[in-house]
Amino acid sequence: MNYWLVKSEPDVYSWDTFVSDKQTYWDGVRNYQARNNLQAMAKGDAVLFYHSGDERSVVGTATVTKTAYQDPTTDETAWVVVDLKAGKKLRRPVSLTEIKAHPAMTTIGLIKQGRLSVIALTEAEYRTILELGS
Repeated sequence: MNYWLVKSEPDVYSWDTFVSDKQTYWDGVRNYQARNNLQAMAKGDAVLFYHSGDERSVVGTATVTKTAYQDPTTDETAWVVVDLKAGKKLRRPVSLTEIKAHPAMTTIGLIKQGRLSVIALTEAEYRTILELGS
């Protein structure tokens, strides 16, 4: 199993909307490294849902339910989506400030590549964020 973090502006697609939808395809990625991360996702992989913008915090979990396929929002074949199923809301959001301050998180992609919308995580990073949010 692999671990990932996906970002969304809450006013574009929020955690609450995701939970209401129950499942969605993760579209609109137009960065090659983020696209490569989508392509690397496997069914069953664990995902953290991050609100970017003013909130800047991890708010919930998700699971990959379908691997990469053509992004239906564009005719450009370079872009893909994956299907995600909403998981659990964290008991409390884990802020970017809190993540940056944690000694085990100094190399997390969320800090190193802050503008990337789909980020690979290590199992330890994933579990640390879950612990912080419990």
